[in-house]
Order: sequence, then C-alpha cells, then structure tokens
Amino acid sequence: MLPRRPPPPAPGPRGPRPAAPPLALLLLLALPHAAAAPAGPGEPKAPGPRLDTRPPRGLLQQAARAALHFLNFRAGSPSALRVLAAVQEGRALIYPNKGCKVDLVFTTEHYNLEEGKGHLGKCSAQVFFKNQKPRPAINVTCTRLIEKKKRQQEDYLLYKQMKQLKNPLDVVSLPDSHGHIDPSLRPMWDLAFLGSSYVMWEKTTQFLYYYLVQLSSVKQWKTDDDTIDFDYTVLLHEFSTQEIIPCRIHLVWYPGKPLKVKYHCQELQTPDEASGTEAPTEL
Repeated sequence: MLPRRPPPPAPGPRGPRPAAPPLALLLLLALPHAAAAPAGPGEPKAPGPRLDTRPPRGLLQQAARAALHFLNFRAGSPSALRVLAAVQEGRALIYPNKGCKVDLVFTTEHYNLEEGKGHLGKCSAQVFFKNQKPRPAINVTCTRLIEKKKRQQEDYLLYKQMKQLKNPLDVVSLPDSHGHIDPSLRPMWDLAFLGSSYVMWEKTTQFLYYYLVQLSSVKQWKTDDDTIDFDYTVLLHEFSTQEIIPCRIHLVWYPGKPLKVKYHCQELQTPDEASGTEAPTEL
C-alpha cells in the first residue's frame, strides 16, 4: 500500500503563512534606517569646505598675530618675545557656518629691536578661527629659536633685577606721557607684555585683534616664595572697533616655570569677562 500523503497546512485567519524571507532581505532590514533611506532629491546637502589659495592679506596677518600671541605666552620668557615681521605665504580652508582654517608662513623679529638682534627666522602656523568666537585654535612651529641656555641667563638677570628692588614696585603708567619707558622699568613692561599675550590670544577672533598700548596701576607684591607676583592694568586697543579696553591682570612668574595669568576685562558692549590658566613654558 502506498504511504498516505500528509494534508496541507491549515490556513491562518488571514490566509496561508508566508514563506520565510530571503537572507539578503533580512540583512537589508537590519541596517540602520538612515543608511537604508538616502536623502530625497529635494533635501539640501551640507556644503563642503572651500579652498582659497589667495586669501585676503588681512586674514593672513590676523592669523600670524594670533599665532604669535599664543607663542609668546607659551614660551613664558620675556627674553624670547617675538613680533610679526612679514607674512610670506598662506592659504585658507573655508568651512561654511563654522569658520576657517589658515595655513601660513611668516617671519618674526625681536620685540626689543633696540637690542640690535634683528630677525628671528620663520614660523609656520595653522590657525582655526571659529565664526565670531574668540580664542582660535593654534599650532605653531618656529625656526631659529633663541638658545635655551642664553634665554635662561637673560631671564634670570631680569628676575634678579626685579627681586633686588628695595620696595615693591608701584608705577602710575608705562610708557609715560611722552611715550618713554625708563630702562629700569623695561623688565616690568616686558613681563606685562608677556602676560597680556595670553589675554590678547583669548580675545582674538577672525575680525578682532588687540594691541597693548599702556600699563597703569602696576603694583608688585612681596612674596614668601621666589616668584615675581604683581597686579597691573593694561589698556588694549581693539583695531576694528577702535575701542580702548582696560584689563586687570594678575601675573605670577619665575624663570623656567609655568607662567600663571588671571585677568578681568571691562568692555563697553559685552559683559565682563574673567579667566585664568597655567601653561608650560617649553614649546
């Protein structure tokens, strides 16, 4: 006798049970929804960065100044202060709605030109400006740095000069009304410029830059340790708005150790700002 054929499966309430889907379909369904559903033809795509091989010279100079403020502060040495000599080349990568990244090469010179030291060689930097935001991100490398031993010797001579003052220094303004800085007060000016470099870097944007024009109310404190500790007020000239902004700065310095800076700036159009930091003295 032939075997009996098994009966067909009973239909469900809505018809026969569907066959199992193929493996490829299961894998497709397991993918994230965003990957399985591309943007429609009407949806706008985020614009990509645009390379500008000939950016405005003002943007290159702005990036170079910001890089030097950062470099001076990080060096932590009044004997190694640099200022901009000339921008040689640069390019910018523009990120819509984010900012721009500037790659550039520039030359520098000693801050105290009367010392006859001249140019200090080239620097290459990458500076990223966020749209309308201060404190650009900076990576900078320079050649012909002052020899470490020589720099330490000069810093220590400046340190001894300030420590040997019989009374804590209390100065009304530097430079005076005739634009003169007494040679005995030059170390104080250089240290103030060093601390102000941090303030100017933190406040710099793509369109705002600052320059130190005067010190006022300088007061040096006697300390129990070996550090140089003083408070001072600087007047910063903001070139785009032509405002003069007073900033109170507290600086603690010792040769070869991290520079400590805290500041508080009074501005005409924005709320007061305050900040503090420490940074290594070696690059």
